[in-house]
Amino acid sequence: MLRIRAPRPVLAAVALTVSLTACTAQAASGPEGAGGPAADASKAPPAKVTVVEPAAGAPVTVTATGGTISEVKVVDADGGALAGRAAAGGTRWVSDRKAAPGTAYTVEVTSRTADGKESTTRSSFETAEADKVNKLTLAPGKNTTVGIAHPVSIVFDLPVTKKADVEKQLKVTTSNATEGSWGWVKDYSGRDRADWRPRTYWKPGTKVTLEADLNGTDSGGGWFVRDYRTGFTVGAAQVVKVDLDRHRLTLAKEGRTVRTIPVSGGTPGGDKRSWRGTAVLMAKEGTINMNSETVGLGDAYDKDVDYSMRLTWSGMYAHAAPWNARYFGNANMSSGCIGMSDADAASFYGAVNVGDPFEITGKDTKGTVAEGNGYGAWNLSWEQWRKKSALA
Repeated sequence: MLRIRAPRPVLAAVALTVSLTACTAQAASGPEGAGGPAADASKAPPAKVTVVEPAAGAPVTVTATGGTISEVKVVDADGGALAGRAAAGGTRWVSDRKAAPGTAYTVEVTSRTADGKESTTRSSFETAEADKVNKLTLAPGKNTTVGIAHPVSIVFDLPVTKKADVEKQLKVTTSNATEGSWGWVKDYSGRDRADWRPRTYWKPGTKVTLEADLNGTDSGGGWFVRDYRTGFTVGAAQVVKVDLDRHRLTLAKEGRTVRTIPVSGGTPGGDKRSWRGTAVLMAKEGTINMNSETVGLGDAYDKDVDYSMRLTWSGMYAHAAPWNARYFGNANMSSGCIGMSDADAASFYGAVNVGDPFEITGKDTKGTVAEGNGYGAWNLSWEQWRKKSALA
């Protein structure tokens, strides 16, 4: 269980008694002016407002006795408001969002007595700091345009053991009501990751927005202390098909083949084989240094490689490989990547987009790209993927 540092001593509840008696003119004479019915009405008991001072991760609660709540404003030091709603006939109010750790709030409550008199009270409280703060990394980047296979992907810095609580705070909105689902996977880094994948590839032109209202949510391994927002647009419908048995790569745009390139894939029969299944272009990294020791291959190589396009975290790329020229279109003799000529790599690199799917087939491979090894969610059926939701 997450341990929260004890705050300075506070009361569990702040009871705020409000006098709602208004000034009235007394009658000049007679029984009523001397304490009759009119005087009794002016001395009606005041409403009693209580603000329960919550711990981090709990909602703010306000109750009223002897009256009803007209309005509640709960605001943090940055001006962020906790909205809420009244219940129990207006005698109770609860915030929709939970109080965040290490945050100071002011509370303003307007209440009304049965005879219509209003009064406003103000109070403040501060929640304890969190021992551990969980942060996250979002992909794709904000305001980017990506291919039709890129999921909404969130990698968490600290473990998420309360996955359902976290998933409830994640909302994906699309411009065309795209059907999709969250799924929890273990990222190749070993960290927890949640991806939102459409049922089928995105429709080109779809605008996607993620609202992660996580401030004040306990992940089980740490607290979130802020909300996150991102959004992106889906670009052209491009699909790359790699046939390792025929040593051919084809690029189709809007269903029409626009390029066919002879390639050489991973060497059969061992650790140098390529992966099969659907991989997603994660990044266009240009010229990078590749060292086989970093991916566990014994016969070390160390070289700069041009037009590098990352397909998995485990090190499978498509890239220029002029040293393998005699094998393009004829045999698989690489160390696991999909190699092609400099000229083909240059034009292909310029044509593809991050998020384009690479549908890879071949008899002799290492296996199917796993969900967390890049974006391998497309290798699960829709039914299998939906079961990975914490809310399934």
